[in-house]
Amino acid sequence: MKPRGVGGLRPVPALGLAQTVLWAGLYYGFPALLPHWRAELGWSAPVLAGAFTLALLVQALAAPFVGRHIDAGHGRAVLLLGAAGGALGLVGLAALTTIWQFYLVWAWLGLAMAGCLYDACFSYVTRAFADEARRIITRITLFAGFAGTVSFPLAHHVAQAFGWRASVLVFAALILAIAVPALVGLPATDVASPRLAKAQHRAAERAAARSRAFWLLVLAFGAIALNHGMLVTHLLPLLASRGLDLGTAVMVAACLGPMQVVGRLALLAVEHRLAMDRVLVVTLLALAAAATSLLLATYWLPLAFAFVLLQGAGIGIVSIARPVLVADRLGRDAFGAVNGRLAACFIGCTAAAPTVAALLSSWYGYDVVLWAAFALVLIAAVTILPAPTTEARKIA
Repeated sequence: MKPRGVGGLRPVPALGLAQTVLWAGLYYGFPALLPHWRAELGWSAPVLAGAFTLALLVQALAAPFVGRHIDAGHGRAVLLLGAAGGALGLVGLAALTTIWQFYLVWAWLGLAMAGCLYDACFSYVTRAFADEARRIITRITLFAGFAGTVSFPLAHHVAQAFGWRASVLVFAALILAIAVPALVGLPATDVASPRLAKAQHRAAERAAARSRAFWLLVLAFGAIALNHGMLVTHLLPLLASRGLDLGTAVMVAACLGPMQVVGRLALLAVEHRLAMDRVLVVTLLALAAAATSLLLATYWLPLAFAFVLLQGAGIGIVSIARPVLVADRLGRDAFGAVNGRLAACFIGCTAAAPTVAALLSSWYGYDVVLWAAFALVLIAAVTILPAPTTEARKIA
């Protein structure tokens, strides 16, 4: 239900700034500080990575629960609690000394991420702003696309000067100073009668979860999550296997985030003319071409730059397409819970992707990883494109 007195794109700056800071501190902070943790704490990379995998699994498990509370009209409160909880978790991270504390804090941060990152944010926007949600979501992601660009240099420079614990506290302070006040200013959504709302939402959630369209979306976006997770987490060794030196590989990898913004800007240019189904066709073609480009980069190195352009732009659009397609194909009733169920699969596949890629590369080499990434795009195309829609709407 649309909040009273709110129209146009007024929530974009608040949510855009909040998402940028939250992604920078809660998500990208892990890879940004990983080398510092290895050097100072002495724990191995697999042991450290296990904590982040745990965080993603907790986030996946919590997503449907979070979505139900947003459906009940508590979206702003959920986002605020997630952000404040994330800042509290980062303070705890700065104080830890043992590995069990490290895992415990990251489990808490996974719960916080479920309450304040894209899936919770987009569920709130879809419920609060109805037909304006697509435009708002697209513009929020333009802000948040620079979260990695903010996180990596900030974490590195602060850690170099004052230690990694200071970096973590800086991120906590930014969340409290920027994200939390921005979220406080959001309009509240109407809260329905608890019993009536719970019964109606649960019925709609069960109906959606039994539908063919839901499971096609689960398979499609699960395949896309595996594709991107495999390629991104192993990007530097993948580029090295194509013959790129470390300096060039790092430069190519650094372009991935900005290319997501490029993809979203391209979507803005066509949002009034193309339905999301057609946009998705182009996106899947881009992801397939990305894997092909990296396969062929062994023979012509500039194709590595084509890979990062196509993969970055494609996955940048996917983050917008997912909530839009859930609303179009399954309706907006119980959207938060339904989107949360889909998000649980997406995040779970993202968490599994590094291990899948590691096993494939150790058994067969990185060429097979790239062929698997290409095959996953084909699976996504086969499962997602024939799915029935509930509405034949344009993006705008």
